[in-house]
Amino acid sequence: MGVTGTALSGWPPPYQRHDMKRTKTVSLSSSEKDFMSSVIEVAELGKWLIYHTYDSRRSQPGFPDLVLCKDGRVIFAELKSQKGPIRKAQQEWLDNLQMNNSVEVYLWRPADIDGIHRLLLDKKTVIT
Repeated sequence: MGVTGTALSGWPPPYQRHDMKRTKTVSLSSSEKDFMSSVIEVAELGKWLIYHTYDSRRSQPGFPDLVLCKDGRVIFAELKSQKGPIRKAQQEWLDNLQMNNSVEVYLWRPADIDGIHRLLLDKKTVIT
């Protein structure tokens, strides 16, 4: 059983809010690296604590790309390009983390960027 993000429509981009700078543009063709950079920028704007293993060669395989913490919430997020496949070890981590009801677990792709903005900039919103 997988877990995924879902793009939420109708929410204005963050640069339309007076208290935020314009974030990088994310397109469906964005590389995973560019997408990651955009998500980290949004998390920083939302004042989340951010953990990302920049060199995962000595880490356990499959551990999610980002761990975000704020106000008692913990998010584990695996980021992929729009068509990037998820590896077995990554899916295993996501499935096991999802069994813990006290954390949020997501597989995010560029198409989810509106929902990611909403989630990270408004702590009451959860992507379902």
